[in-house]
Amino acid sequence: MAKGRFITIEGGEGAGKTTHVRRLAATLRDRGCTVLDTREPGGSPGAEQIRALLVSGDVGRWDVVTETLLHLAARRDHLVRAIWPALAAGTWVVCDRYADSTMAYQGYGQGLAPEIVDRFHALATDGFKPDLTLILDLPADRGLSRAWSRNPDRASDNNRYERMDRTFHERLRQGFLTIARSEPGRCVVIDASQDLDAVSAAIEQAVFDRFQTPALEPPPLRPR
Repeated sequence: MAKGRFITIEGGEGAGKTTHVRRLAATLRDRGCTVLDTREPGGSPGAEQIRALLVSGDVGRWDVVTETLLHLAARRDHLVRAIWPALAAGTWVVCDRYADSTMAYQGYGQGLAPEIVDRFHALATDGFKPDLTLILDLPADRGLSRAWSRNPDRASDNNRYERMDRTFHERLRQGFLTIARSEPGRCVVIDASQDLDAVSAAIEQAVFDRFQTPALEPPPLRPR
């Protein structure tokens, strides 16, 4: 049986992760791959219940250690119930967020020491990492503007992270870039300020450059 691959798409609020997870999953299916597109926090029934606790309510409802542990509990359930079985069956998994978001949000953004985040993550996931991580990079102000235009009711109970202050979101962006520099063999930074099709083309090229298999011939470059 062909080996499944685990691809994650990361980035700050408004970077377009959800859209590009769906687009990449559709492209892979068109090329004959079986694909699970999923998200974090969430992706399994238990993890979705934890997600509701994390994304809703007051900005300060959790201290950073509690919040990190909730993310990791959701991640463990997602791995056990969905990601690991899919990969074992030869399915490609494309995930909207994974461990880098915990490091960026709770580590760089909220100040939990990176070594503590790493220690927690190693315990919760057995050290499991993606085969490829695509980081959609966008200036924090532009990303927040996109997110707020999509969800103008910023007082809503269901966008807790979007309601955190701008300095948090700038730390978040720099955190993702630091992660990319520290693991260049796994991470590829994509300029998310481009138009939608150009970002999709860059993502597809990065995937096809990484996984040289007969089923995945390089796509034609799209005009910029």
